[in-house]
Amino acid sequence: MIKITLPDGSIKETAINSTPMDVAKSISEGLARNVISANFNDNIVETSTKLTEDGSLILYTWNNDKGKKTFWHSSAHILAQAILHFYPKAKLTIGPAIENGFYYDVDFGDISISDNDFKKIEDKMLEYARQKFEFKIRAISKADALAYYKTQNNEFKVELIENLTDGEITFCDHADFTDLCRGGHLPHTGFIKAVKIMSVAGAYWRGDENNKQLTRVYGISFPKQKELKEYLELLEEAKKRDHRKLGKELELFTFSQKVGQGLPLWLPKGAALRERLEQFLKKIQKKAGYEMVMTPHIGQKELYITSGHYAKYGEDSFLPIHTPKEGEEFLLKPMNCPHHCEIYNNKPYSYKDLPKRFAEFGTVYRYEQSGELHGLTRVRGFTQDDAHIFCTPDQVDQEFKNVIDLSLYVLQSLGFDNYTAQVSVRDLENPDKYIGDIKNWEIAEQAIINAAEDKGLNYTIKTGEAAFYGPKLDFMVKDVLGRNWQLGTIQVDYTLPERFDLTYKGADNQLHRPIMIHRAPFGSMERFIALLLEHTGGNFPLWLTPEQAILLPISDKYKNYTKKVLDLLENYEIRALVDDRSEKTGKKIRDAEVGKIPFMIIIGEQEENGEVISVRRHGGEDLGKMTVEKFSSVVAQEIKSTLKQF
Repeated sequence: MIKITLPDGSIKETAINSTPMDVAKSISEGLARNVISANFNDNIVETSTKLTEDGSLILYTWNNDKGKKTFWHSSAHILAQAILHFYPKAKLTIGPAIENGFYYDVDFGDISISDNDFKKIEDKMLEYARQKFEFKIRAISKADALAYYKTQNNEFKVELIENLTDGEITFCDHADFTDLCRGGHLPHTGFIKAVKIMSVAGAYWRGDENNKQLTRVYGISFPKQKELKEYLELLEEAKKRDHRKLGKELELFTFSQKVGQGLPLWLPKGAALRERLEQFLKKIQKKAGYEMVMTPHIGQKELYITSGHYAKYGEDSFLPIHTPKEGEEFLLKPMNCPHHCEIYNNKPYSYKDLPKRFAEFGTVYRYEQSGELHGLTRVRGFTQDDAHIFCTPDQVDQEFKNVIDLSLYVLQSLGFDNYTAQVSVRDLENPDKYIGDIKNWEIAEQAIINAAEDKGLNYTIKTGEAAFYGPKLDFMVKDVLGRNWQLGTIQVDYTLPERFDLTYKGADNQLHRPIMIHRAPFGSMERFIALLLEHTGGNFPLWLTPEQAILLPISDKYKNYTKKVLDLLENYEIRALVDDRSEKTGKKIRDAEVGKIPFMIIIGEQEENGEVISVRRHGGEDLGKMTVEKFSSVVAQEIKSTLKQF
């Protein structure tokens, strides 16, 4: 017998060579019907894998992210099988699961496929699925694996196998189809009840533009047809909320090929929106004891060599700027933190002076590949709401918790109420990815976990996602469409103070090294505004929206009264504008709806005679007639309910 520890801590004794499916059946038949993969001792295994030793077992279903990954990875195999049915000369390369679905990169040779081919591939996939073919993993020697793919004249698989270790190579079989694979599959194809080929795109082999261009076939699958239908409806809603579409309609930002790819231009309304977000954060930062600083957009190359950013991110930076002086090189700023270290180094500090909290809306530049650029979410120039806290070791815990409080206030004030936290730590198997002392890493990682525990955060630990200089805590936000985004980050850093020789004089009159906390509640202004646009559909919180009200006089003879109302609204600090076009009121209302303006104020004879206004809310709700003073209280109350005191 062997002992199997389940996630709740309970232990089940089972016969040696039992499988995860056997364990599931011993718990309940209902669970067994839904289990699609498993994790044994931190390794993804098949439900049919024989268990030969004591260990920890996690059973995954469709409702678990790891279960979905297995489901979609298995679906990629079936996609490849269907592709070979129609295109037997095609060469398969890789087919992983992704965040939503899966893809397979294929060399189709001289053949090109389009959406006209999708239906037949989907139908063939479902035909295979209905036959409930078992997925079977088998070990194979490196020589036999190479021979198999050389026979098929598939140089891509041969290249992959040549980089694998003999004795650790496995093939996955189902029906008459075989693929190179490490494992993690459904018990059989029958779990798949709905499939959709989403698109095709070009992709270079191994992401290198010097390699051959392949065809990437994207797909998604579900255990129920209903779930596919709901997903496609969600995609349609996402198209309506696409920040690129809304940004154009609301006249917030634009791009210019002459200016350059990935460099957004903020239009007046967008610039005003950004300014309000900045002032919002500056106000609460001031209350929290931050001091604003400003740093240049460039720095000498040596600055980033000292910080370690050049070694880690030099390839993603713009090429160095060479000056007329021989040997002098500058870089467009990829990070703000080295500059803030030098601000700290401007003068000596005592332990009594700490913590020092320097904040900046600093613009940084990174040379993202053109194929990876996407609206405001992936750009080459962006502004971070950066701050760096320099503190003593015994101040780290409280300072970190204070940043958590500030970050959560920002998220909640902007309607992001559904969030979890992610603690990102080192990958112990890849120490070369990081810099700094191991002991300090361990202290920093534990400090972040303790702070998350003390604050009662719902958090997970993610191995390998730490910054190169220190562990971090990220807030993972779920938007109204159920999509997860990383917003806001807090990092503990023992390394940069060492590299920049930062010191403070302690109570013992000796010099000590401060600890540095990096934080950015928005992350970047560009990406944050993009996500806010899609989350709200352009219906921003009232305190933030570019125009809070629009005045719609029904004819020119009410121009004077309209001007009087506008002046009164300005006195109450309500942002308003007048639509005095020679258009019918109905069209003005429709245009205001498209413009996402929260309140429409209609002015005619009754309103002028009664010295009132008629108020209509975006979406069609009629609030009736009221005085401007009453309307100002409606606006103030709505803002107050959103913006609670920090």
